[in-house]
Amino acid sequence: SEIAPARDRGKLVAMYQFNIVLGILVAFVSNYLLSGLGADAWRWMLGVEAIPAFLYTVLVLAVPESPRWLLVFRGDRQGAERVLRLVDPEADTASALEQMMSDHEQADRHETIFSPKYRFPLLLAFLIAFFNQFSGINAFLYYAPRIFEIAGLGARTALLSSVGIGLTNLIFTLVGMSMIDRFGRKQLMYIGSVGYIVSLAMVALAFALGIKGMMVPIFLFLFIAAHAIGQGSVIWVFISEVFPNHLRGQGQAFGSSVHWVLAAAIPSLVPLLFAKVGPAPVFGFFAFMMVLQLLWVWKVMPETKGVPLEVLEKQLVRAD
Repeated sequence: SEIAPARDRGKLVAMYQFNIVLGILVAFVSNYLLSGLGADAWRWMLGVEAIPAFLYTVLVLAVPESPRWLLVFRGDRQGAERVLRLVDPEADTASALEQMMSDHEQADRHETIFSPKYRFPLLLAFLIAFFNQFSGINAFLYYAPRIFEIAGLGARTALLSSVGIGLTNLIFTLVGMSMIDRFGRKQLMYIGSVGYIVSLAMVALAFALGIKGMMVPIFLFLFIAAHAIGQGSVIWVFISEVFPNHLRGQGQAFGSSVHWVLAAAIPSLVPLLFAKVGPAPVFGFFAFMMVLQLLWVWKVMPETKGVPLEVLEKQLVRAD
């Protein structure tokens, strides 16, 4: 978010989510291909992860520092200007650097994201991460083959269907990335929320009525598409935009922590809940939570499309 031009910030930051879903797809394909190795298959499934991890370690060395960080914390104006020209050759770099320095000088360096004046951005980051996980997305991704089996598919077919889930996630993430800077964050969240509600409610209904066959898989594919266009494309962009420049690192760490703590906690409860109450109430609960998300998007969530980060800071702090 700190090196992207405002007009393209949405799709560029959404590349983070694209890389996540690409990794999920590769993992699903890898697991399917390695599943025939018998008792040692799980070792290979874990071991091959070292390959992309090594490639990432090498490639990250070429990532430039943020121009704001270079200017503010290193005093390297020339370095900051080089990065700005690299990412946006048409930018008025002198004006941009002056704005960054002015904002830094006006900021209270003793503030944290928990200061009362930043309560609104903090709440926004918390709620988008909260609703992201209370859609049930990570629980479904973790247990997709098992859920497909409960719906009536064979074990091998269920594992192959998870590959289809990964491919659907990737395709509709690309769709979301192409739309986020044209239609805005809120419009994508509206689309995703409605898709969530319809798909989760239909899955809950199918399990409640004991309907076997393709109804559950079809609506779970719709669920993934809704997630990829909505929350999947928006969450990391939105969290990176709502905090002031001097607290953005803290803010993103907070939003990410909420997301991943819930991403660990909720899936760990799903098998227990399936055993205790069955899948229908679980999916019904997730559908209800998405109704609450839709109301939050409508009443509370601000639109951040195309707004410079410095301007957003003033708007959101004032909104508090």
